[in-house]
Amino acid sequence: MYNPSHVPISALNGQSFDGFAKIREIGPLGMITLRCDLSEKPLAAILKKLGLSVPAARRIVHKDGRSVGWMSPDELLIILPYGEVAQTLETLRNALAKIHFLAADVSDARAVFRIEGTKADQVLAKLCPVDLARLEPGELRRTRAAQVAAAFWADDGGYTLVSFRSVAGYVMGILSVSAAKGAELTLA
Repeated sequence: MYNPSHVPISALNGQSFDGFAKIREIGPLGMITLRCDLSEKPLAAILKKLGLSVPAARRIVHKDGRSVGWMSPDELLIILPYGEVAQTLETLRNALAKIHFLAADVSDARAVFRIEGTKADQVLAKLCPVDLARLEPGELRRTRAAQVAAAFWADDGGYTLVSFRSVAGYVMGILSVSAAKGAELTLA
């Protein structure tokens, strides 16, 4: 049962690393995975009330400290302040009661990292099978970072990366090694 007095603890206590790019764990954030037919009118209506909209495929939309990202043809990830999760879940359940859906709090099952600096893209380029030069503003990529599942998007002069909490130490390690001074990519 949800405990509203629950004090969130980030996976790595805000660990950070300074190399040619700065890596830091930024959690905890509220996260709700929402599965349903994304074309359902009640979904668009409730997201609009939350100040958001249904994103197009492989997109993420941001508004007033909240985001919603497309994760698959029937899945969204809603990102919001941690303290708003319980109320937002209740709001979603009431608004979507007449359609088939699943809404679950995954806040404590995720770790969130920021990769920042002028060469932040190089950190991810070494770890993810993604052509970062083609990453568009507002695009969310669900991929892998080395050997683990991850999703990331560019914003505010860097990247935000989400992974499973169970592999947070591994992710911090690979991001740090990739960002170490002297490990910059040299283009011929």
